Amino acid sequence: MQNTLRSSAIFEGTGLHSGAAVRMIIRPAPANHGVWFRRTDVEVGNGLIPARWDVVETSPLCTEIVNGEGVAVSTIEHVMAALAGCGVHNALIEIDGPEAPILDGSSVPFVRGILSVGLRRQNARIRAIEVLDTIEVQTPSGWARLSPSAEPSNGLEMSFEIEFADAAIGRQEKRLSLANGTFVRELSDSRTFCRASDVDAMRAAGKALGGTFENAVVVDGDKVLSPGGLRHADEAVRHKMLDALGDLALAGAPILGLYEGHKAGHAMTNALLRAMFAKPGAWRLVTCDPMTAASLPGAGVESDEIPQVAVA
Repeated sequence: MQNTLRSSAIFEGTGLHSGAAVRMIIRPAPANHGVWFRRTDVEVGNGLIPARWDVVETSPLCTEIVNGEGVAVSTIEHVMAALAGCGVHNALIEIDGPEAPILDGSSVPFVRGILSVGLRRQNARIRAIEVLDTIEVQTPSGWARLSPSAEPSNGLEMSFEIEFADAAIGRQEKRLSLANGTFVRELSDSRTFCRASDVDAMRAAGKALGGTFENAVVVDGDKVLSPGGLRHADEAVRHKMLDALGDLALAGAPILGLYEGHKAGHAMTNALLRAMFAKPGAWRLVTCDPMTAASLPGAGVESDEIPQVAVA
């Protein structure tokens, strides 16, 4: 069955790129509502924005959604990953600014907040998107692919590969089934990262104005500049998988299939969803039986599975 929150979860922090203070409240929502954002600081016009693939604006550094009146919310990928990874299907997210709070740079503060208020089961079955045909998008530097699983009841499987010149990251690859709380245990505490050589360029472009060593992993060659070092030896590829789950959540329903990414990012994952939905017969909407529902990322998640390394 579908889930929403038992009560509201409140988060306060700073936007990674804007540097602005922001307050965000994830509120319960009715069955079949889906996930929507509402800009509470917008006094004139429509402040509602659906968390959906077809309202995404292309950006290499974050995921931004924009409604028909130009009202936007950016850097939503970490909270969307947390909702998907905790099995929340319906929520209204109120936010008083144009960017979600970065918190510690991972999804784990959102996971902790969601699970602390708990979930409420709703009187509606979960519907999921079953991938029926292989879809692939490419750029000169990488590619992303969705393909059918051997069994739909396998849920979502993910394989990711990255490669950076900095030895602190280098080449990393990982493959996971995201069933039964894997996201919370294995990916949720992995933080966003960047190269020290890119920081000045990002700030000159008006980005990363709220970035610190406390909310991002900064590497320089073979050195990790952020205090405390890495949470995982392969934290970078784990974070890329976290981002991908958040971006795939904009499909509007859990995906049953295999996602593969090679040097992929936000824009490529969104292009992949657009390609899938544009191809008749590449997917179908299914009502989940108990076995399939049990394989979804948020099924059976418990608070004691939250990685303790990230507790403030």
